[in-house]
Amino acid sequence: MEITRESERVFYLEASMSLASLFAAGIALGTSRNVVALSGDGALCMNPGMLMVEQAMALPNLKHLVLSNGCYGSTNELPLRFPERADYVAMARAAGVERVYGLATVEGLGQALDEILSVAGYVFAVLDVEPLGRRLPSPPIDGPELKFRFGRYLERTVGRPIFDASLPRN
Repeated sequence: MEITRESERVFYLEASMSLASLFAAGIALGTSRNVVALSGDGALCMNPGMLMVEQAMALPNLKHLVLSNGCYGSTNELPLRFPERADYVAMARAAGVERVYGLATVEGLGQALDEILSVAGYVFAVLDVEPLGRRLPSPPIDGPELKFRFGRYLERTVGRPIFDASLPRN
């Protein structure tokens, strides 16, 4: 939340063992709105099969952005063992992903972002960044609260029920 300042429309999966993009794919299945999954290269290294699943699903509204910093973010930036040999753009293309972006700078992401979000079809993008040198703080909301805020946001904006029972209002 330190970066996005969002407490409803962003679902944080901290240390998700590489499942953030597949979680996002499930959400994308239920809406026509763009769903952006943000994960790290450590997650991609843990589950490169996610590329094949995402490509096979071919969700037109799923956009997957990987921040490539050469380390596992959920383990206090433990370095990857082979970052110089990992070509995530080539991996995505080898998995059959048609719309792949390799971005070397944040400015490059800014220039490509409108296209990434507006192009029809699944998009996989990799942004090369330097490690932060520190761990980002956990969201200041516990897991159940985060789940209910996000679920209620989806109910309001997508118009589909997420939970069976109404929560009491304060």
